[in-house]
Amino acid sequence: MHRRKLPIGIQTFAKIRADDHYYVDKTGFIRQLLDEGTHYFLSRPRRFGKSLLLDTLGELFAGNEPLFRGLAIHPQWDWSTPHPVIRISFGGGGVQDPAELEDKIGEQLRINLAALGLRCTEVGSGGCFAELMRLAHAATGQRVVVLVDEYDKPILDNLTTPEVARALRDGLRNLYSVIKDNDAHVRFVFIAGVSKFSKVSIFSGLNNLRDITVSADYSALCGYTDMDLETVFAPELVGLERDEVRRWYNGYNWTGEAVYNPFDLLLLFLEREFRTWWFETGTPTFLVELLMARGYFTPALGQLHASEALLSTFDVENISSEALLWQTGYLTFAGSRRVGARLEYRLGYPNLEVESALNDALLKALMGDPMQAERAVARLYDVLVAADFAGLRAHLDSLFAAIPYQWHTGNPIARYEGYYASVFYSHLAALGLDLTAEEASRHGRIDLTLKFNGGVWLFEFKVVELEPDGRALQQIKDRGYADPYRALEQPIHLIGIEFSRERRGVVGFEVETL
Repeated sequence: MHRRKLPIGIQTFAKIRADDHYYVDKTGFIRQLLDEGTHYFLSRPRRFGKSLLLDTLGELFAGNEPLFRGLAIHPQWDWSTPHPVIRISFGGGGVQDPAELEDKIGEQLRINLAALGLRCTEVGSGGCFAELMRLAHAATGQRVVVLVDEYDKPILDNLTTPEVARALRDGLRNLYSVIKDNDAHVRFVFIAGVSKFSKVSIFSGLNNLRDITVSADYSALCGYTDMDLETVFAPELVGLERDEVRRWYNGYNWTGEAVYNPFDLLLLFLEREFRTWWFETGTPTFLVELLMARGYFTPALGQLHASEALLSTFDVENISSEALLWQTGYLTFAGSRRVGARLEYRLGYPNLEVESALNDALLKALMGDPMQAERAVARLYDVLVAADFAGLRAHLDSLFAAIPYQWHTGNPIARYEGYYASVFYSHLAALGLDLTAEEASRHGRIDLTLKFNGGVWLFEFKVVELEPDGRALQQIKDRGYADPYRALEQPIHLIGIEFSRERRGVVGFEVETL
């Protein structure tokens, strides 16, 4: 099998095709897009190949036929009619106020004017953008193609200062409305970014975009499928356990075929090591801070439900936790159902990488001391392997004792009843173990189920005032939470843990093994 170069970090279609890199052919999807419409919007998390997709579209419309030889679209495309292509990207550099945004837009327009050999006489970015489209159409006799990459980055970079984010959002809305006003000169539009801002907030002046973010037909438009791995990347799979590759990195889904994040797989193939490659490229600081401020119950993260409307109302003034987790790629679609006139989605972790890495970040925030959290995770694994329950009790005592007193008093999340369960859940989830929160049975929901080392661990948590009362363990027994697991013929450990807000730690710890 011929091994090619790994296109790590390469977003240029021509470079991938010319330098013998692996390439997953997405031109069949592009052909379908062109058959079905002319104005599109797509949201995908970072490092999913959006920039490469846009560059491929640009090369196609520019008529660079040699690059497409052997690809699905080649025999179906009219190579004799190139179109002028306008490319706008907000990916490079930061924008911190409306003046810098205007400068950035101006820079992008000057690049396009130079590439097309045109000169703008209008003052202001909106006027110049409109003139660019008119002039390009007149000069070539063909309507223009407009490709916008990272359309939302100026807003996302400033979400912690909402007044700046709002001003930048308004500036971008004015820019994008120019596309609609000059539709007579436009052949094709594709706008892509990480977030899915509500159409009212940013595309109110460009209301003819078809949003394909959750279209089942285009779920695999970006990313690699299982079939891509078996065919295109077959030489790289030698020596890698296939099921482990799936468990670690597969599972991103937009109501159609599931995909892998390309960045993860390319680094895996290069380094031959399972690690949180994608997560390490960008710590979700804003997301973690928001979840902490809202007192989010972390065991619920892997099984959220959200309506289509909730996921589509993302804006500076209205950022739902569910929408933010989904749009940034930390949760993905795990199912959907129709509830009357409402479409409801079930959200879950896409894979082991995200579940373990996100909970590691959350644990460090919950504990207020990243180094203590790091040490605690390593100790916990040793205790679980040994099934050392006295050691687990002692570990929990030291875990909560390590949380600084001033952190408790200065952070509202520590006052939530679910805080202690959140710390313990994220503590376990950071290890990447087989963990299920609030698993349903016919008698109710057990707080936490862990399948590990040939046994089943059932955890129930209670918050008491000062003294333990044994209710946590008794509830596991009274409600028969162990019954569904008896057929496994494995040890079943019933563990009731009681926390005291007053004492800021564990006051009750009971274990019974069946």
